[in-house]
Amino acid sequence: GIFNLPGRFATATGPFGAIIAWLIAGTGMYMLARVFQALAEKRPDIDSGVFAYAKAGFGDYMGFLSAFGYWLGSCLGNVFYWVLIGSTLGRFFPDAFGDGSTAIAIIVSLVGIWAFHFMILRGVEQAAVVNTIVTIAKIVPLLIAVIAFTVFFHWDTFAQNFFGGIDMPEKSLVNQVRDTMLITVFVFLGIEGASVYSRFAKQRSDVGSATILGFVAVTGLMVAITLLPYATAPRAAIAGVQNPSLAGALELAVGHWGAIMISLGVLVSVLGAYLAWSLICAEVLFAAAKSTDMPRLFAAQNANKVPANALWLTNIVVSLFVISTYWSQDAFNFMLDMTSVTALLPYLLVAGYGVLLARSGVGYETTPNERGRDLIIAGIAVFYTLIMFVAAGLKYVLLLAVLLVPGTILYLWARREQSARLFAPAELIVFGVMLVAALIGVWGLMTGTITP
Repeated sequence: GIFNLPGRFATATGPFGAIIAWLIAGTGMYMLARVFQALAEKRPDIDSGVFAYAKAGFGDYMGFLSAFGYWLGSCLGNVFYWVLIGSTLGRFFPDAFGDGSTAIAIIVSLVGIWAFHFMILRGVEQAAVVNTIVTIAKIVPLLIAVIAFTVFFHWDTFAQNFFGGIDMPEKSLVNQVRDTMLITVFVFLGIEGASVYSRFAKQRSDVGSATILGFVAVTGLMVAITLLPYATAPRAAIAGVQNPSLAGALELAVGHWGAIMISLGVLVSVLGAYLAWSLICAEVLFAAAKSTDMPRLFAAQNANKVPANALWLTNIVVSLFVISTYWSQDAFNFMLDMTSVTALLPYLLVAGYGVLLARSGVGYETTPNERGRDLIIAGIAVFYTLIMFVAAGLKYVLLLAVLLVPGTILYLWARREQSARLFAPAELIVFGVMLVAALIGVWGLMTGTITP
């Protein structure tokens, strides 16, 4: 997501609105990171925290929805990666790859998906080594971009852009900030990654430390990538560049070599990110199956200790969504926004559990003085995620329901395996509301009221 921050923000607002947006997003996500840190410390018995916390606080069905929603959002994020790769290649081969959703782009994406699939099946250790190398390699072009923007920084240009510039359409500051909210959620996705892999931690404190350090590092980098381009070119020019917009923004500042460098960085970064999130997708399904929240089929591992069935389902779903981008009007931003909205439900439930835990006092026996602080932090995190749903708009909430309702089949499957009650009364109400929302969403898609 960081490679598209300049264009997405410049389309919506100037530096003033961007600063407000990052203050809101940074505060909200920091509170959420602190919730993950507190839960890792107070409930060390809970592994694979993202959905396990939801189950502990709100019951089996909400735990399932959290797991399924997080997995589905991760799948949609992987689809976005392939669209981004296609649009990056489209900078050099516009007729073949276009905006990343042409037939050739989709075919290349499908080949890549299954090449990664079979590499991961050979062993997670090999994939982890590749990911470490890629992580180092992708930081380099970002740092070069920050340095270049700093060297070419012009206060006059920054001042002219500060409130959007004279060419900013008449749009309230609230709407300007609102239009940036979903990408801020997207670029923070993964802040909970240490919690997902908590069962591997040598010390539980490492989970919280990794979460906070990751938050601080990426926030500083993302704010710099967002604000510095405003000092090198008019806002409208930045808004008009092709995706990935960081390449175009740097090209405006330093020339064509900047676009080439960032484009290469995007390809390396996205391939590495895709590898990491493929592993996380499989891990979420595997962990949910191990805790009986998903069918036991997905708890199976191959000889290399890779959750093979979970990986197969993940990449089949990713492939289907990649194919669907052919009919999307703006596949790039649509997949980015859907990924963000899908992640909000697990985040909301985790924050909600943080509130419940602080109120109950469980885990605070030796540190009772921390309860009040953690209750306030978790409350702010709940408020932030609810505001993000409002910012997303009704369209994306309805589409989220369209995706979650069919997933309930997996929940019913798992409950049948355990001969357990399907729904508690409150869970049945939740399912009913979601079913109505899904039907409205499907109707909107069929009538054209909702367009992907």
